[in-house]
Amino acid sequence: MYKNYDPRAKIIKVAADKVMKKLKAPDPLLDIAYSLEEAALTDPYFIERKLYPNVDFYSGIIYRALGIPSNMFTVMFAIGRLPGWIAHWKEMFDDPNTKISRPRQIYVGRPTPTTFRSISVRSRERCGGRADSGLW
Repeated sequence: MYKNYDPRAKIIKVAADKVMKKLKAPDPLLDIAYSLEEAALTDPYFIERKLYPNVDFYSGIIYRALGIPSNMFTVMFAIGRLPGWIAHWKEMFDDPNTKISRPRQIYVGRPTPTTFRSISVRSRERCGGRADSGLW
């Protein structure tokens, strides 16, 4: 967490600005994104709470400008983080004192009621009522 503007965001913002200048056709959604950025950087509400656009905000602008579908943004964000996640896992794995890794996050939402459906029932549902789709 950064107590102020993320220093990485300053760097990627420059890249996003360069990409935007090279765009041939204007994109109204990207124009909205830049308006939101301006609001976040100048509005007292955001400034008092230290709410600033982060790296993902600017990389999302670049992904959109490159034509990457928005449903792939999360995948693209994760790809950039994989080396760090793997390094973290490797450090824990290589440490002989680490016996088990437990996440520190605690889910505090309401439990969603679920009912168990056997795999054969789920398979039939996915295959339009056929018992065997040949996928298994």
